[in-house]
Amino acid sequence: MEAVAKLNNCPTSPRKMRLVVDLIRGERVEKALHILKFTNKEAAIRVEKLLLSAIKNWENKNEGSRPEESQLFVKTIMVGGGRQLKRLRPAPQGRGYRIRKRSNHVTLVVDSKTLIVDSKNVETQN
Repeated sequence: MEAVAKLNNCPTSPRKMRLVVDLIRGERVEKALHILKFTNKEAAIRVEKLLLSAIKNWENKNEGSRPEESQLFVKTIMVGGGRQLKRLRPAPQGRGYRIRKRSNHVTLVVDSKTLIVDSKNVETQN
């Protein structure tokens, strides 16, 4: 079973967020949390909270199973551009320079590699 967590309108540019996201793509959850904890970027704090949220969502879906035993890993994580706040900054000779304050949307999917036994059926995850 996979669990999803989303972060919308995060006030960081998508390019800066992708630098952090690329570090944890495909990693085990425990290792990803350690990587994010020791990454010296502001975006790492937000991604760490998002990863913890995805783990909690997975725990709510799979009651009775522990994330440590089921070998959770970051299946997919995507960063898309959010809305831009457009501003003007005064410039010489009556002109104005554009300022685009960018934001992004992050979608994180966590999945398990072990066998999950459900009361209805049995599923095998990769």
